[in-house]
Amino acid sequence: MAEDRFFTYGTEEMEYLTARDPKLGQAIARIGVIKRTVEPDLFQSLVRAIVGQQISGKAQAAIWGRMLERFSPLTPEKLASVPMEDLQSCGTSLRKAEYIKDITRAVLEGEVDLEALKTMSDAEVCAELTKLKGIGPWTAEMLLIFTLERPDVVSFGDLAIQRGMRMLYRHRRITPELFRKYRRRYSPYGTVASLYLWAISGGALPELTDPAPKGVRK
Repeated sequence: MAEDRFFTYGTEEMEYLTARDPKLGQAIARIGVIKRTVEPDLFQSLVRAIVGQQISGKAQAAIWGRMLERFSPLTPEKLASVPMEDLQSCGTSLRKAEYIKDITRAVLEGEVDLEALKTMSDAEVCAELTKLKGIGPWTAEMLLIFTLERPDVVSFGDLAIQRGMRMLYRHRRITPELFRKYRRRYSPYGTVASLYLWAISGGALPELTDPAPKGVRK
């Protein structure tokens, strides 16, 4: 069994963010180094992203485990030969099975070149991935982080990122203008800032509450 691989960062990124943003720096000092696993196989990441849409992490893990067990090695060539019914029998919906089949076809027919994505800019990667059925901007940004390990990704579409910002900076709402201000401040290490904002959103600093009005908290 392969060892887990984690998003790589260290003292340089932590010290830079601390110098640029003392509030974030205090959070970094208290939380310490965060280990978030990454999946270097882009095709598997795309399929797993489809599987996990709008379901709990526990449900995603169960379905994904069944797929890995039944369809190993999970490659485009392998999934191309798998009937839709077999995908559904692992727990995926018909629509998700259709998305997975469409992505598999697009990769095999060369509509999307996964290897070429590694040399594209973040914006170009997002533009290519969102051409695929079932892949939206947020999913593309998560693939930038957790598969391609890009260093400067902060997702406005991620509700937990917005919540982490509200909690850390005591804003009732994160407007696009506020978001851009913080994203510029974090650059070129926005991804590391994202890791800490996710941690804050998840309760890593228990004294920080969400200042958003109760009716709009997500």
